[in-house]
Parts: sequence; structure tokens; C-alpha cells
Amino acid sequence: MNYFITGTDTGVGKTFFTALLTRALRKAGLDTAALKPICCGPREDVHILRAAADGELTPDEINPVFFDLPVAPLLAAREARREVDLDGLAAWFQRLRPQRRSWLVEGAGGWLVPITAEKTVADLATLIGLPVLIVAANRLGCLNHTLLTIESIRARGLECAGLVLNNLTDEQTFATQTNRQILHECSDVPVLFEINPGQQSIELAVA
Repeated sequence: MNYFITGTDTGVGKTFFTALLTRALRKAGLDTAALKPICCGPREDVHILRAAADGELTPDEINPVFFDLPVAPLLAAREARREVDLDGLAAWFQRLRPQRRSWLVEGAGGWLVPITAEKTVADLATLIGLPVLIVAANRLGCLNHTLLTIESIRARGLECAGLVLNNLTDEQTFATQTNRQILHECSDVPVLFEINPGQQSIELAVA
């Protein structure tokens, strides 16, 4: 299984879910490892992904482009007087791809976060060409953000393979209790997982 994992926003739990899915796929017998092409700010996410794949890749293999500032890649690169080469990242992934049957590639921030003045995370995902999973924070606003992201993914000719609802807290509201059902009614993209704070594993429907 190979997926590009994006979010409806930053801080919605992409890395948390990507690590859970990495471990679940490896438990099912795949050689899954997760990549994060661009990281802005501390590389804690990179180390989480590395641990999920039992340390089989180095931090630099997982994350070839990183910046100190925890802001959008466009701004982080400007402050570092650098520019991200999306074609170079696409070539990097194509070199890695034959080495494993299963890769997860995590984006930076949300789907349309700018990487350069002209290109966004969506452009990187298009170059990589994998089916896309969307992680959405299960809260008020989730429906709009998720449906807009689905629409944008499909407009680029990519497959939107599924949704993940992340309950960021244990607090339940009418919105958090009903978002899953409304997404089921309003979209043909399935909600594959609903995850909770501190969750240690997920169960796959098929191995």
C-alpha cells in the first residue's frame, strides 16, 4: 500500500496517524516505511516516523529538506535563503520507490500550503502521484475543510482514497458526534479510521 497523506490544516495529526498506519501495515507483513519530504521546525515528526518503521531509515533518508522555522515551507525557505526543488524531491522519491513495496509520504501542513511562490503541497503530491489520504481534525469546521480538500485533490486528477477523522481531545460536541455521518452522506470518499488521543494502534480491514 502506497499513499500520500495530507491534512485539512496544520496540526490535525498527520504524523500521529502516519505512524499508526505504518505500524499497522508492518504488523500485516508489509515493509512499510514513512517519508516526510519537507519538515519545518523541530524534526520531532521525523523521529516519530523513523521509530514507527523500527529505525530502518535515517532521519535524512526520511526527510531530505528541513528548515528551522515552524512556518510554511515558502517562508521557511526564504528565511534560510533557499528554494525547494520539487522536481528534485519527485526524483528522490522515484529513486526510493523500488526499494520497498509500501511507502507512506506525509505532506507539510495542509493541501495547499505554499512551498514556493508558484507551487504548493498539492503540486508535490501530483509529482509523486500516489493515492491521497486526508487527515481531518474532528471538530466544528471539519465538513467544509474536508470537502474542499477532496474537491481540490480530484481537480488535480489524483485519487482520494479515504478520510481519517482525528479526535484531538476527549471532549465530545454535536459536531464531533455527527461529522462522520454527514461526510458519509455528502461524499463518496470513505472514512477509513476515526482515531483518538493516545491511541496506540489501528486495525486494518484487510491485511
